[in-house]
Amino acid sequence: MRKKTALQFAVLCGVPFVMVLGNSMLIPVLPQMKKAMDLTPFQVGLIVTFFSVPAGLLIPWAGFLSDRYGRKVIMVPALFVYGLGGLICGFAALTLRQPYYLLLLGRAVQGAGAGGTYQLAMALTGDTFQSNERTKALGLLEAANGLGKVLSPILGSLIALLSWYAPFFAYGLLAFPIALGVWLLVPEKQQKLSKDSLGQYWRKLKEVFQDQASLLISSYLVGMVALFLLFGVLSYVSDVLESTYGLFGLTKGFVLAVPVFSMALTSYLSGLFLCDKQSLWKPIIVGALFAVAGSLALLPLFTELVPYMTVLFFLGISIGIVLPPINSLITGATSADRRGMITCLYGTVRFFGVAIGPPTFGLAMELGKWPLFLACAGLAVITSLIALFAITPPSASE
Repeated sequence: MRKKTALQFAVLCGVPFVMVLGNSMLIPVLPQMKKAMDLTPFQVGLIVTFFSVPAGLLIPWAGFLSDRYGRKVIMVPALFVYGLGGLICGFAALTLRQPYYLLLLGRAVQGAGAGGTYQLAMALTGDTFQSNERTKALGLLEAANGLGKVLSPILGSLIALLSWYAPFFAYGLLAFPIALGVWLLVPEKQQKLSKDSLGQYWRKLKEVFQDQASLLISSYLVGMVALFLLFGVLSYVSDVLESTYGLFGLTKGFVLAVPVFSMALTSYLSGLFLCDKQSLWKPIIVGALFAVAGSLALLPLFTELVPYMTVLFFLGISIGIVLPPINSLITGATSADRRGMITCLYGTVRFFGVAIGPPTFGLAMELGKWPLFLACAGLAVITSLIALFAITPPSASE
């Protein structure tokens, strides 16, 4: 990769890195927010929800608009909105005695900026790089996303040593330079823009679902449940690490990074191993979901930190195994001219999984850990059975 091209791509890699911090960086700080603003577990979970719902809703629109008007003209303003939402949250906490509701507004603004931004970075990468460079670039873009996942609990804990609201200011400090870098340094090739109307866009989407409804709906469900369980468990564990194990600050961030690291690394290795083994996708998905269920059912048995985190490590591995074949099933379910809308819709349901995880776990904490985790294990089993009967991977020749 030439020096100039490497610089352009380094800027693009900053987009998925900063986007994945949107929720993950706040997970270790949620207990501090709960205490500082005197919130219930459900209310503190909404801090994640108010980011994820607008982001999920806007992903398909971002894809549609970028096809009509170009990638950068949508992505760069969205990055500024993302950073602005973080600053609204930070200044609300800095200046108000009770900043909770303005903070939720700021999170909604931030989520609106996040919607589709990573997907647009992937599209712009595909437009900018050719042949072998494109394959390498897309792989590194996903690696930047994984790196953000792993570092986010550590960064959140480290920045929160200054104050519980300091991470919100970090979003602006990171997003604004990346937005300027994308605008000034990354070229966008002149190409024929889509002339499809909104009605035509939705008609194409309807046609795809008429052909592949069973595969797509079941695959979307698997992706949504996996992210629901991951972020729900992480929000729960963030509280438990303080209340039960007395872990705070950077130490807590490193411990929280354990299941995230195992998920990111396994996703990368699973993608490499399974990319051309379509016949294994279905049994791998079903088996990994049963492993998720087993990990969740075992978690309440342990009280010592090391075995507790070992179970979470294997939970991360199980979820990491699930995601790459599901991603491949969805991206391969339709032709290239309709792939963007199907992928964006997948991003929407994943964000919804993230959105409902923390507040749901916050409400369910009152039931006790055994009912909570057995119910989650049951959800994973039901999802695996749906995948068993509804998912039909393509043949190797397709």
